[in-house]
Amino acid sequence: MNNKKKLIALIVTMVLIIGVAVIGYNKLSGGNNNRGNESIESENSDDNQKVEAPDFTCLDISGRTVKLSDFAGKPVVINFWASWCGPCQSELPDFDKVYKERGDEVEFMMVNLTDGGRETVEKVEKFISQGGYSFPVYYDTELEAAKAYAVSSIPATYFIDKDGNVVDSYMGIMSRKNLESYLDYLTDTK
Repeated sequence: MNNKKKLIALIVTMVLIIGVAVIGYNKLSGGNNNRGNESIESENSDDNQKVEAPDFTCLDISGRTVKLSDFAGKPVVINFWASWCGPCQSELPDFDKVYKERGDEVEFMMVNLTDGGRETVEKVEKFISQGGYSFPVYYDTELEAAKAYAVSSIPATYFIDKDGNVVDSYMGIMSRKNLESYLDYLTDTK
């Protein structure tokens, strides 16, 4: 009977620790967003406040050089991620679904932080194939894009308007609902 009480106490303790960890993680990842959905429009209503999106070069799946500026004239979503990143793995299915639905109106740049060590092109290709993802993957093998956007944690998502200005950014796991809200705003500014 004594062992049973110890086991119950251990289970209760573990549940509490996990609960506190989940709440803390959600606050940290959700609390780092630059803006809530409702304030996107109000904070960016003045064109003088817009910031030009830093250009960068990365590689597409065929090994060709691609620049952000290649997509001038079309809104762009830049998502920085890695295959080993749990939060990234959580949001990628939603990004893929939204890409399939709205990829004709918004360019998706799913920028993988391909450092050549922990993350390689081969690992990413296998991960993408196993996940059945269809969004375009770009390899940041020189980490030029990550440096241009001062990416210090992933996932990180940036929204660029058709004129090449950063409209907003979101740090942490992006829900499908939030992603669609950002895209609605981005495409309304055409």
